[in-house]
Amino acid sequence: MTSHKLTHLEKVGFGAGDMAVNVVISSMMLIITFFYTDIFGLKPTDLALMFLLVRFLDAISDPLMGIITDRYTSRWGRYRPYFLFLSVPFGISVFLTFSTPDVDYNAKLMWAYSTYIFVTLMFTAVTIPYISLIGVMTADPKEKLSANGYRLFFAKIAAFLVTIIVPQLAGADYWEGNIAAGYQAAMGLMAVLAVAMFLFCFFTTKERVEHEVEEKPLKEQMSLLMQNDQWLILCGASVLGTIGYVIRGSVAIYYAKYYLGGDADMQATFMATGVTAAILAMVASTWITKRWCKVKLFRYSQMLVGLFSIIMFFTVGQEDVALAFVSYFVISFVVDLHAPVFWSAIAEAVDYGHSKTGKRVAGLSFGGISFSQKAGMGIAGAMVGWMLAYFNYEPEQVQTEFTLTGIALMLTIIPGVFHYLVGLLMKRYHITDLEYKRIASTLDAVEEHPGVVEQISESNTPLTKGV
Repeated sequence: MTSHKLTHLEKVGFGAGDMAVNVVISSMMLIITFFYTDIFGLKPTDLALMFLLVRFLDAISDPLMGIITDRYTSRWGRYRPYFLFLSVPFGISVFLTFSTPDVDYNAKLMWAYSTYIFVTLMFTAVTIPYISLIGVMTADPKEKLSANGYRLFFAKIAAFLVTIIVPQLAGADYWEGNIAAGYQAAMGLMAVLAVAMFLFCFFTTKERVEHEVEEKPLKEQMSLLMQNDQWLILCGASVLGTIGYVIRGSVAIYYAKYYLGGDADMQATFMATGVTAAILAMVASTWITKRWCKVKLFRYSQMLVGLFSIIMFFTVGQEDVALAFVSYFVISFVVDLHAPVFWSAIAEAVDYGHSKTGKRVAGLSFGGISFSQKAGMGIAGAMVGWMLAYFNYEPEQVQTEFTLTGIALMLTIIPGVFHYLVGLLMKRYHITDLEYKRIASTLDAVEEHPGVVEQISESNTPLTKGV
């Protein structure tokens, strides 16, 4: 399997693609729940149901998009063309999702469903090709890890822009109190940025590694994926981690506004504190994984988040603003230390499955991870809506002590439990750099001697249990 050294420009271009994707991910994780309850005017229970029901679409759209990327290629490659042709529809879907029509409640609910479905489908159409792209840019695990470091850095820049620009621009005096129009304009600006970043990604990246993709029935592909135990572990980690991340991110603005009593500037600063910590975590993760086992970093960082979350809940009171910022920074830093490892691990798990079964399932593998992430987002979104209703949350009202305690729990202990479970699950993941070299050598043998695929598959030794 040939390795390719990536240029800095190509890594930046690859990162720009995730910056575009994270205009949606960040808004879904950080502000859309607050937007729907406090700006758009949805009831928390209706919000919860919508988040949950729309996720059922992903059970069809994500595998379908994975199959499409496996089956079709063009003169621009297998994955890059989607950035060129779908970037504008993607941007339009973002703009419409954050638009608030002046109609009655039932019509607004219909608008929310239709635009949320639209943005979800567009998200699928560009994200699955994007997360698959790194697997054909290079076969070098170190280059993949480095490129994913760039990618996640730019993703956090997008999150930083969403948390800083959107709330402040939406609340500017220019809108004369019409915050809904402010959110529409602010997210429209983010949508334009996303389109530009996708186009930049298209023109600066290159697909070099060619994998022969056999056309297999969906049933056979699913059977092969079920044999890939390492991929299944990553799916589970994706669901659990996303639930924790989305619950915490969605509640951060409520926590700053109601629990800490902050104005719009404090709300934006509090969310930006978490994003800043995540950006620094990207840099720290790259440095740590050069000196320490990446799998151990993944495992222990998630378990530490659970511990720090408990500490924050019991030590930070409503008057402890500075301590709240510091605690939130620490949790946000530790939780994202695993991120570059996770996204490089997906491509490695695909190669592991190829070496184990002798058959490659790439598109559906990445589609399955995307579905796992969005399933986590849907479950978390529903949980946030139901918990807000359970804790008697009332938009723009003075909250009761019971409600404030619930908001604090939703920022700390509740998501912390899910991250701790991720750490426990990752004890079963064993593709270290050393193990991946063995996998790559197996695949090289397969490519050089295709007639021995079945023999290699049958004699392939189990993964080393120690890390």
